[in-house]
Amino acid sequence: MEKLKLGLPAGSLQNTTLEIFKKAGFNIYVNERSYFPHVDDEELECILIRAQEIPRYVQSGVLDAGISGKDWIMETGADVLEAAELVYAKQGFRPIKLVLAVPEDSEIKHIKDLQGKKIATELVEVTKEFLRRNNIQACVEFSWGATEVKPPALVDAIAELTETGRSLKANNLRVIETILESTPRFIVNRESWKVEWKKYKIEQIATLLKGALLAERKVVLKMNVSTENLPKVLSLLPALRKPTISNLHEESWVAVETVIDEKTVRELVYKLKEAGAEGIIEYSLNKIIP
Repeated sequence: MEKLKLGLPAGSLQNTTLEIFKKAGFNIYVNERSYFPHVDDEELECILIRAQEIPRYVQSGVLDAGISGKDWIMETGADVLEAAELVYAKQGFRPIKLVLAVPEDSEIKHIKDLQGKKIATELVEVTKEFLRRNNIQACVEFSWGATEVKPPALVDAIAELTETGRSLKANNLRVIETILESTPRFIVNRESWKVEWKKYKIEQIATLLKGALLAERKVVLKMNVSTENLPKVLSLLPALRKPTISNLHEESWVAVETVIDEKTVRELVYKLKEAGAEGIIEYSLNKIIP
């Protein structure tokens, strides 16, 4: 059987990516000694590889599709299709940023102050292009890692990916400019996209992944409410559309069910109880398909 060859990011995004695939319905089993994990879908063949390399392998057709950050797609200049944007990172569900940072006591305050300076980064081409757009001439050198420790002894500034900014602060660095925000993208080889069954499979996976990510930030609340208190309770409830209301066996009582942002629950539950809601239940979701 012909298979869809799918590249998954090894390293910092690996665990989160595998968790999202699991919620989407794809169980991927990783053997520590192999870069070819098993997936419980006979149409898929997966390989774990660094996110930096996935765009060029997708472009060349070695992989039909894969997941890599927007930053690395731009850095490699890979000519690929984007089937979906997937907003997640190593520690949460938000974009990461590529920022220009300097030591706290540096005289460099603005991007114009980088004129003639030396900058270390993994994303050399993206950084050079940003400087060109801002008419700044600076020396941009590739960094093999531990970039945060290089200024001021080795370089004047760095361009570094950050999710929370904690590592920069720990190394006494401050941000002077954001170059870009980056999220993982589900990318596709252009020739593979022309193959009908592959296109269908890719669209299926993309839909399920986006549904799993949407569900990460949502929960379901269920509760029983008397018809007398129903207007007051409904006024408190946000929903994707409108809450579902079902009649209970006991007259003058209904069951109310709604999908809401998880972060609002802690503030909302007591207000619902005060408004007359009883038997409040919260449970998580695997997928939401709009």
